[in-house]
Amino acid sequence: MILALTFFTAVLAVHIMFVVIAFGVIFAYPLVSLYGRNIDPSGLPWFHRLQGRLGRTLISPGLAVVLIAGIYLASKLHSFSDLYVQWGFAAVIVLGGLSGGYLGPRETKLATLAERDLSGPGGKLGAEYLALSRQVDIVGGVACLIVLVTILLMAAQTS
Repeated sequence: MILALTFFTAVLAVHIMFVVIAFGVIFAYPLVSLYGRNIDPSGLPWFHRLQGRLGRTLISPGLAVVLIAGIYLASKLHSFSDLYVQWGFAAVIVLGGLSGGYLGPRETKLATLAERDLSGPGGKLGAEYLALSRQVDIVGGVACLIVLVTILLMAAQTS
């Protein structure tokens, strides 16, 4: 079998690769957060700062590559009106908004709250941190679900 790599298949591969690169890490966040709260809270300020940095330097640029490659693929297939393409565009908008407009600012706040709480009397995470952390975990779970449903719709369109 000879491997034939066309420009279209290369762009498709890049599209898929950047979904993995940009969003793979978000599937680990709830576990790291849970383990951090229960096993070693001292690492939580660093973890939340890392989340914010990854959002700005990995997730957002990766999302841009996914969008650009998706536009090229949809234009070549003349499929802008297909559900899986429209869903994909909506997913990009929602994920971008969640990442930059909701999660990023709250991850920064979580880092500050964790640092404050852990350095205070008793060295325990406070109610404000725990409540915000749960909210961020829920919204992060919604983001993961959006990524998974998008993958399912993209895969289903080929059958």
